[in-house]
Amino acid sequence: MNSTANSFPYSRYLAWIAALGLAAWILSRLPFTDLLQTIIDLGPSQWLVWIALNLTVIALLAGRWQLLTRAMALPCRFLQLLRVRQAGQVISFVTPGPQFGGEPLQVYWLWQRYAVPGHAAFLAVGLDRLYELWVNFAVLLLAVLMLLTSRSAAFVDWQIIAFILLGLILLMGLFGWYLLRKPLHTRDWIKRLGSRWQQNERLRNLDTHWSQLNDLLREVSSRQRPTLSLALGLSLLAWIGMIAEFWLLLSFVDVPLDLATFIFLFTVVRLAFLLPLPGGVGSVEAGLFWAFQALALPLPAAAGLILLMRLRDVVILLAGAAALPGLRSPLAAASES
Repeated sequence: MNSTANSFPYSRYLAWIAALGLAAWILSRLPFTDLLQTIIDLGPSQWLVWIALNLTVIALLAGRWQLLTRAMALPCRFLQLLRVRQAGQVISFVTPGPQFGGEPLQVYWLWQRYAVPGHAAFLAVGLDRLYELWVNFAVLLLAVLMLLTSRSAAFVDWQIIAFILLGLILLMGLFGWYLLRKPLHTRDWIKRLGSRWQQNERLRNLDTHWSQLNDLLREVSSRQRPTLSLALGLSLLAWIGMIAEFWLLLSFVDVPLDLATFIFLFTVVRLAFLLPLPGGVGSVEAGLFWAFQALALPLPAAAGLILLMRLRDVVILLAGAAALPGLRSPLAAASES
């Protein structure tokens, strides 16, 4: 057990070394002489639009989570969820693969800091992640299907990628259906999985926790469908904001664009984020370097785009890190303003 547990930090360090090494190699091949000039040339109105777009996307995603918690009758305020969400993203960024990592701490913070019952905290985080992943894959699938009809990106076998994305979407849908229709089978599987820890005081009540979670999930899925649909709408609006922000960044670095080129670059970046590297470090840089070369686009523009994207990431991570100290001590939700 100890050797297995001790191996996780080493694997994380190896992932970071590989990611930073790949990023350094890619960046060394990009012309960075005019990078600072790219930032200096941005006018105040461009900065304001860029900041406003990012704040809007963050607010929409936190608002979606608030809708989901309201559907569960949880007394969580917008700013509380925003703090937990941004702090969790910091943890997700430093773990291999930016799609997961901070969720256990988000569950813990909801339970310990804001007095949310354990089963409800687990479901609140799980539903939010399910929405995020499902919409993420759905948007990517739509982009890949559009690229199937494009001749400018015909050098990639988009059919295989489309089948993989479709399979992931169907798999998540099947998982949700099975969870609702076969709760006892899922409970038995979880019990077998945690059989070695059955002496733990909390795990002894696994049946009770699972029944509470399943009852809450059934109630939300049957009685809160308008709210769930509205949460889906906020997810789509957030994605529109992310697409607009990427278009804005490309305009900042003067990339000659048509629709097919934009969809191709956007898809490459989003697929690179799915690779098991911390924060997409290295994979995003490599993907953009390859894409700009494949489309004969100017490499200085790729360097400027990478710089702007990473500048945005650093600012968002610093904001999330600033929220971490305030989540350490327990505090009832009703006592916060």
